[in-house]
Amino acid sequence: MRIGLLTEGGYPYVGGDARLWCDRLVRGLAQHEFDVYALSRSQDQEDEGWVPLPPNVRRVRTASLWTAEDDDVALGRRARRRFTECFGELTAVLCGAPGGSSGLGGSTGSGEVPAAGRAQGSGGASGGVSVSGGTSTPEADRFANALYGLAELARDEDGLAGALRSEAAVRTLERACRAPGAHRAAREARVPDLLAVAGYLERALRPLSLDWYEDNGLGAVDLCHAASGGTAVLPGLLARHFTGVPLLVTEYGVRLRTHYLTAPDAPPAVRSLLAAFHGRLAAEAYARAEIVTAGNTHARRWQERCGADRGKLRTVHPGMDARPFAEVGESPDCADPDTLVWVGRVEPAKDLVSLLHAFAEVRKRQPRTRLRIVGAPAGTEGAAYLGHCRTLAAQLFPDEAEGPHAAGDNPVSFEEIGGPELPAAADAYASGAVTVLSSVVEGFPISLVEAMLCGRATVSTDVGAVTEVIGGTGLVVPPRNPRALAEACVTLLRDPERIARLGAAARARALELFTVEQNIEAFHGIYLEIVSRAPIRRVVLDEAGAPLPFAVPAEAHLQVRWADPSPSPRLVARGGPGWATEPPVRATTPVPAPEGAR
Repeated sequence: MRIGLLTEGGYPYVGGDARLWCDRLVRGLAQHEFDVYALSRSQDQEDEGWVPLPPNVRRVRTASLWTAEDDDVALGRRARRRFTECFGELTAVLCGAPGGSSGLGGSTGSGEVPAAGRAQGSGGASGGVSVSGGTSTPEADRFANALYGLAELARDEDGLAGALRSEAAVRTLERACRAPGAHRAAREARVPDLLAVAGYLERALRPLSLDWYEDNGLGAVDLCHAASGGTAVLPGLLARHFTGVPLLVTEYGVRLRTHYLTAPDAPPAVRSLLAAFHGRLAAEAYARAEIVTAGNTHARRWQERCGADRGKLRTVHPGMDARPFAEVGESPDCADPDTLVWVGRVEPAKDLVSLLHAFAEVRKRQPRTRLRIVGAPAGTEGAAYLGHCRTLAAQLFPDEAEGPHAAGDNPVSFEEIGGPELPAAADAYASGAVTVLSSVVEGFPISLVEAMLCGRATVSTDVGAVTEVIGGTGLVVPPRNPRALAEACVTLLRDPERIARLGAAARARALELFTVEQNIEAFHGIYLEIVSRAPIRRVVLDEAGAPLPFAVPAEAHLQVRWADPSPSPRLVARGGPGWATEPPVRATTPVPAPEGAR
């Protein structure tokens, strides 16, 4: 099987998101071929280069999202009108304006898309776009028609980068925001807001102008697998639209949720319009995808809220490499029974302030307890937050000395992995009997899974997918509640036998559900399921030019390659056994059974 892996700011770049799980997936499915289509986010990411690629990666094609070269495409009058119609309809949907309100010629105001912007069906079939596999709505159809109308125009004109960055695009967005019926936040958009939204849409829609969708590109793969939502899905949607390639969407973090969390300080108009874009794009991706996978139930609920059909959803937990934690997990007695450990990236969402206040209560009841905070700050905000936490720890816990002639020592230490005391993550978890997570926002808690693989009992706040991951093998408390966090820690510290039981159960659960092997096996089964249901897109012809309907075999789990000893047949599709290229044999007419035998 040949897979087109679509990434945004991730694999194969060294500093990319989701790099590890994509690399493990590609290496674990060595019997398949992968073509990687990667969108980069920054110059630094490109300068860092790629990770070493396995031999089953046949091709890597990249494009930039952080800078765009001028495509030197000068649109003619008719093309400019098509662009204004399609882009105007797309922005009108984002603003909540009714059809025809953004200056579109030929619109009726009832949601009908003008002919210039009406997209073709998947694989080039004529007719308007209708959402398949989910609930079709007029707004969803309008967004889809406008999106694929822009894609058709970009294909006809060799790109739309210049048009999307033009003053005409900003004016079209402004007309949509000022149109009657647009929602309040859009009507109040100022010029800086319009420029910010137009710039974001230009970057997000850059895949429309790429030359990835021909028969020698994504049209040649058997399946497109988008490794995240958002812009990474667009190439898969266009490949499905132009050539009928089936699409699989995987999200370990839903882009709309990420937008809500990362843009709280943006102006209301910008937040509203970009949230509408992410929501509409996600709904279109879920409708067009054959299967949508989530990394946990928390993300799956977000997908359902964005319109995903439950029948298409699968939960595939991230695969963790258990080998680095095996030695610690098999030696549960090596931990200090009086030490709490926190591991992660230092940032405000981790709520270390609540953890420090909780630890102050723990020290009152268990004076010998120590707390190790292990992690590096995340950016400048994380560095400032780390400094604040150090100051708070010094105020809450003055240096203590065992005697008048001994040096004082603070029971809270701030460390990073890679030093002489903690050379690896497993060493951090090994240093304490209980691992603590105090986050107020969390997706899939990787640090908890690592602690579970090490056989550690855990105390966690009930956020994100924490409860799903823990599954009864640790204690869970409400977030932003230092008293409850302290009570749970003290409960475990006073019961070593319970710590041992919970740690053993946690390790068994992690090895069963969260390993690389289960992740790879799950995706392998999903690949087979999608391809088995996908129609044949490439025809195999015999010597006489007649099509052979069964020339492309269904893939089995046997890791073999079909050999074709005959050099003469004309193969339009790849592969096939030798017997399938022989002239067809006419079936004999069945003989009816005797009357008495029925």
